[in-house]
Amino acid sequence: MNTNNKISVIEKIGYSLGDLAANLIFQTLMTFLAFFYTDVYKIPPASASAIIFAGGMIGAFFNPIMGAIADRTNTRWGKFRPWILWTAIPFGAFAILAFSTPQFSPSGKIIYALVTYILLVLIYSANNLPYATLSGVITGDMAERNSISSYRFVAVMVAQFTIQGLLLPLVLIFGDGDKTLGFERVMTTFSIVGVIFFLITFLTTKERITPSEEQKSSIKEDLKDLFKNKPWIAMLVLTIFIFITLALKGGMYVYYFDNYMSEAHLSAFLETIRFTPMIANLKASLPGFDWPDDAVTSAFSLFNAGGIIFMILGIGFSKPLADRFGKRDVFGAALLVATLCVLVFWFFPPEGVAMAFISQILHGFFYGITIPLLWAMIADVADYSEWKNNRRATAIIFSAMIFGLKAGLSIGGSLVAGILAAYGYDEQLITQSSTTVSGIKLSVSVFPTITFLIGMACLFFYEINKKMEVTIENDLKARRAS
Repeated sequence: MNTNNKISVIEKIGYSLGDLAANLIFQTLMTFLAFFYTDVYKIPPASASAIIFAGGMIGAFFNPIMGAIADRTNTRWGKFRPWILWTAIPFGAFAILAFSTPQFSPSGKIIYALVTYILLVLIYSANNLPYATLSGVITGDMAERNSISSYRFVAVMVAQFTIQGLLLPLVLIFGDGDKTLGFERVMTTFSIVGVIFFLITFLTTKERITPSEEQKSSIKEDLKDLFKNKPWIAMLVLTIFIFITLALKGGMYVYYFDNYMSEAHLSAFLETIRFTPMIANLKASLPGFDWPDDAVTSAFSLFNAGGIIFMILGIGFSKPLADRFGKRDVFGAALLVATLCVLVFWFFPPEGVAMAFISQILHGFFYGITIPLLWAMIADVADYSEWKNNRRATAIIFSAMIFGLKAGLSIGGSLVAGILAAYGYDEQLITQSSTTVSGIKLSVSVFPTITFLIGMACLFFYEINKKMEVTIENDLKARRAS
């Protein structure tokens, strides 16, 4: 194996752009797919729930297959980099199709949405699984791996800020107030930018950790190793519940602002923090600058943006804390505080705008600490497997993360639409029933608290603490050197 482990800043930035590209689409799916189906494409909530669940689970179960394929890919560019190149343009094309709104019959819309969503999640797997796996073979140095993860997730936060903080205003601006046209134009722009970034990732990265000939194994051996690997199983279940939570609360916030928060108090809050006067001054001084006058849209965007800014600050604390205390313990402690910041949303009245913003900011900071660690822990699981079994199967290990991500996204996203259907949501109504509003409120507080706590419980079965991290790294360095 090659043991060159030091990574340049250019390579770290180039690698991180791949996650920025993927997350322009992924964050849109996680935050706005249910909203797009129910309120833009006018698909009934129950049908939207079935589409998101069925399509997402097909993509999830494709991941182990993709992991086995990627582990057995051999080209002059490596095992995983070429998949980023091969899937770049199809990824962009399927993203555009998934957010297009051809005028079919009601059943035709459902079929179109299902087919395009399945195509998108399949190509996402073929792109993102090799991309994620690449972080495990760029370097074997765990400190450098933590650094790569930090770069990567700053890029994720840039994408998340763009989607959660700016997407709805951009949709209204690009579509001249027409959300249907706006979504199509914005997603086309994001897709083009994403293709360019994927190509940069391919050109700037290099695979350095390559299995030696004696480490070659069959799929049967890989699977046998996998299901004896308790940390892998723990991370699989943890990831599923983390992304159920993110998709559920993230997808429900837009309904929370539309249907629960007091519009008058949102408008007053924007005036108090001088946001509305600032926008008015920008419109007056910058010809062509446009921003929606809707207080709900502005407050929702600012709410998301505040959380994301503090997530980025949290990411900055992630590496030094993990280097000192170990990834597992830091992850668990930060996630516990972030979970409490979600639970308190149950107690906020419609007028409690400032309290909601403060809780979102605190949640963003503590959850931000966990973000790079989740992926770095999976890379450590790949090292753990090699350490235990003397065989490296990086991609199939990483398939746990992508499977969990896809399964969590599909379950959480379908829960958004399913809960809306169960609580009687009707997109034609200006004011929803008290029952519907209660379901929306539960979905941004109590329900995501439960799923976060289940995920946290999995950490009791993840045995790679700080001491074991050091042991694994030193033993593998010695093996690779020999």
